[in-house]
Amino acid sequence: MSQPASPRGTFLKIAEVVKARIDADPELIELPTAADLMGEFGVSRGVALRVFDVLQEEGVAERVAGSRLRVARRGEAVDRRPLAERLTDVITNDQLPVGATFPSATILCTRFGVSRPTVAKALDKLEAAGLLSEGRQGKPRTVLSLPKREESASP
Repeated sequence: MSQPASPRGTFLKIAEVVKARIDADPELIELPTAADLMGEFGVSRGVALRVFDVLQEEGVAERVAGSRLRVARRGEAVDRRPLAERLTDVITNDQLPVGATFPSATILCTRFGVSRPTVAKALDKLEAAGLLSEGRQGKPRTVLSLPKREESASP
């Protein structure tokens, strides 16, 4: 049985609902997934994606590499660097010496608000760069080397 066609402009109505939720919840940082919108409003994936397009065009949402669409709040500083770079900063910011245990994927997912596959890809990049040991089930990753700091040129 096929789904009845949505009336024209449905995506605009859904975008208004999402914007109202963003305004009502200052803690909201990520938009729902397309699957969430499809299930809640009974619309196709195409309609859900058009909602995201509208929210981006209006400056309410922004794409962040390695993550879902994020809420764009005025005056808010968002780190838009790739997740691998932000994970490299964990070594420096948490003052992890060589041999120290690196935070688990679960902790990193929560800390950066991204999915486990996204964290896994970024951790693979740090492994390839020689910064972290290989991760295995039951064996935590450790710091193999410290990231090179970018020195500012002195006159």
